[in-house]
Amino acid sequence: MSITSYKTGTVSPSSLLAGNAFYDPTVTVDYLVVAGGGGGATNIGGGGGAGGMRCTVTGTGGSGSLESPLSLTKGVSYTVTVGGGGANGVYQAGTPNNGGDGNNSVFSTITATGGGGGDGNNNNGRPGGSGGGGDRSSTGGAASPSGQGFAGGNGASGELTSGGGGGASAVGANATASGGGNGGNGRATSITGTSVTYAGGGGGSAYNSGDTKGTGGTGGGGDGTNQSRSSGSNGTANRGGGGGGWSSFDAGGSVGLNGFSGGSGIVIVRATQAATSTTGSPTYTTSGSFHIYQFTGSGSITY
Repeated sequence: MSITSYKTGTVSPSSLLAGNAFYDPTVTVDYLVVAGGGGGATNIGGGGGAGGMRCTVTGTGGSGSLESPLSLTKGVSYTVTVGGGGANGVYQAGTPNNGGDGNNSVFSTITATGGGGGDGNNNNGRPGGSGGGGDRSSTGGAASPSGQGFAGGNGASGELTSGGGGGASAVGANATASGGGNGGNGRATSITGTSVTYAGGGGGSAYNSGDTKGTGGTGGGGDGTNQSRSSGSNGTANRGGGGGGWSSFDAGGSVGLNGFSGGSGIVIVRATQAATSTTGSPTYTTSGSFHIYQFTGSGSITY
């Protein structure tokens, strides 16, 4: 009888699993990646554009098809970056400023582009995941890159009204002679098991007290203001909403006032397997067979 001798040594569990015909070294994940919304401007400012939205479930930003799920390698840590909202436009020393662009959100190879800031200085709305609204006679910013949202609305030529920021599912409304444009609506996804709307554009502002302010789009867009100082608002945190624009002056016409900031983004990851580790303290839930991780701050995930 022959005896076969084997060399002893350390064998890792992963190498044993890799030799198993039933072991799959990858895991397929769905995701929602929403960037930070753009800030609203001052000086009859345009509304901020919503953060870009990329999603594999129910709805995604822009008019394109749903994104494709990712195949991730087990044992590899994947970084998650949640983009902050853009800064509000600030009126200083007689110089009105645009709203700041939102910051990108990133998961693995997927990047959602921050929303464009609203226009407050006749420079046109900023481009972004969704474009910022234009002030007065200026045009709204483009959705760039395409497929994450829509363009911002235009200001009304010869009027003191501004356009709304673009949203994930609609262009920001153009301003009219009697009011600021509404922000473009966001888009709903059921990636968590419950339908939630994200990435609404910010409303544009109007200078005259009799004009109507632009309202924020569904999905976290902030409202603009008018000269009567009716309340405006920031974009909603972790929805990627654009901030509302401000009409610039108080009733006395001498005090500069600021626009409203964009809302931060979010990253949601789900798979039929639970992660082996995470950082950044994501919220963990389940829905049916899915294990779901919601990141409202940056971190990482490993399967």
